[in-house]
Amino acid sequence: MIVRKNMAELEKMRASGLLVWKILDTLKKMVSEGVTTYDLEVTAEKMMAEAGARPAFKGYSTPAAGTKFPFVLCTSVNEEIVHGMPSQKRVLRKGDIVSIDTGVQLNGYYGDSAVTVPVGEISEETQKLLDVTRESLELAIDKARPGNRLFDICGTVERHVTSNGFTVVREFVGHGIGTKMHEEPQIPNYVDRRSENPRLKEGMVLAIEPMVNAGKPGSRVKPDKWTAVTEDGRYSAHFEHTVAVTANGPWVLTRP
Repeated sequence: MIVRKNMAELEKMRASGLLVWKILDTLKKMVSEGVTTYDLEVTAEKMMAEAGARPAFKGYSTPAAGTKFPFVLCTSVNEEIVHGMPSQKRVLRKGDIVSIDTGVQLNGYYGDSAVTVPVGEISEETQKLLDVTRESLELAIDKARPGNRLFDICGTVERHVTSNGFTVVREFVGHGIGTKMHEEPQIPNYVDRRSENPRLKEGMVLAIEPMVNAGKPGSRVKPDKWTAVTEDGRYSAHFEHTVAVTANGPWVLTRP
């Protein structure tokens, strides 16, 4: 069942979303050669605590993983697609890209967002990967309007990505969000004819998150049971926003 939110609930989600934006904005400025992914984790956890928010990811578990995720951030570097774990040993180097994904629960409601950040100068192809992934998110957000259907979002991502020579990850998807981190509907980044295609209505809130590979779309999960990487070892980018469907059009809750 898709849960629609009233304006009072959306305002609470807005507060969560702006905190997530503030954290990611701070972390983006920290990303540089020599910084570890654990440095980012420490800063994010401190900011959440100071804001009185609960980390959305820390303690989260899935049947596939069988263990609770131990960090407030997912930091996925280069060929890592999603769910990379912060580590004091993972030192960022020039030419890397790092996807920083995080969420919080504030006043009972969740916010969730991700951004992929270059470390210093990156290759022209890698910059194009980041640009196309970000563009696909913006194009998809524009489809989050009453009367459209979910496949309008999914198909928009797929078309923009594939027309630029990249591929979408199929094993991981976006999702509804509200009082739970993951709500209905699931939001693939391609048109999956086996899945539901509900009409979008006011009050729906969607975490739209293109995950795009430079090479083939395949992925595998590392022995830590969490970190997903590209099968061919090529780079992957990830951008995400929490978006409310309103009568006035899409309302991106995770940016000012």
